[in-house]
Amino acid sequence: MLWTITIACLLLAGLIFRQSFRKRNEEIEMAGDAGLAILEFGRAFPEEAIRAVISTANGRTVFLRLHDGKAGCMNAHGHHYSCHLIEPGMVHVTSAGPKRLNVRFSNAAFEGGMFEFRDEKEAAEVSLWLLGSFMPGFAGQNPRIVGQPG
Repeated sequence: MLWTITIACLLLAGLIFRQSFRKRNEEIEMAGDAGLAILEFGRAFPEEAIRAVISTANGRTVFLRLHDGKAGCMNAHGHHYSCHLIEPGMVHVTSAGPKRLNVRFSNAAFEGGMFEFRDEKEAAEVSLWLLGSFMPGFAGQNPRIVGQPG
């Protein structure tokens, strides 16, 4: 009877250890997605400079802010990745909650859907990138409005 209890305890400890080890490995894989996104997107679009990277909560999709007001996206499909260049006017974004965005693209080349982020700030930032509504700072310059005397 003592041997049965000992073997059952060892099996239970082994299962607990295995589950915690698997969870730790998944967290490590998700943390490496930003670096992988930069490499893969840079390989697909070498002329585009990446300014910022935000991944979704599950780590399967990474959104990238590019240097010229455009945005990029990388989706993981198993061991394959699809990289897309998103230009302003090609996307429709609606909020589906504080951390979620519902994204629909006007062209069928990229599948849209519901994307959930780690926090509200990341969701808001990506929505600005996708809508192309962020303005680069003018850093002390006085921008002229066309048609206005200057």
